[in-house]
Amino acid sequence: MKKVLKWILIVVIGFFVIGVIIEATKTPEQKAADAAARDQRVAEQYEAEQEDAAAESLTRPQKNAVRSAKQYLSMSGFSRDGLIHQLSSEYGEGYSVADATFAVDSLSTDWNQAAARSAENYLKMSGFSCKGLIKQLSSSAGDKYTVSQATYGAQQAGACN
Repeated sequence: MKKVLKWILIVVIGFFVIGVIIEATKTPEQKAADAAARDQRVAEQYEAEQEDAAAESLTRPQKNAVRSAKQYLSMSGFSRDGLIHQLSSEYGEGYSVADATFAVDSLSTDWNQAAARSAENYLKMSGFSCKGLIKQLSSSAGDKYTVSQATYGAQQAGACN
């Protein structure tokens, strides 16, 4: 029994020594990369914990509205107002305007990128001039982006080149 424990102790010490040697031979760049990766993992874990804590305080309709908003954004580009309208419309999801607004505002969405995605979709379906696409994207009867977001989207999609 003592021989087995002795060998186990030798193996553990051996692994420890190998680990120390490997760590000592790392370049400063490798150490910085390891630290950055470790910091990234900690930040991601913190964000996940914050999301879980926030989700626990939501009502069931708010949780569902958040899930629906994420699904809509994963499928297509939506403006903030357009997504709220889609979530709260009787022809859409039927959430209350308050729950729809809460859901949309709880997401960290880049509305400029959403406008660019919408603009690209329009250009795939039909030809638009730069001004026509901006008008479509920013119209209250259209996508309801701000003029600034619509302009960004049209430019990124290549309609203004």
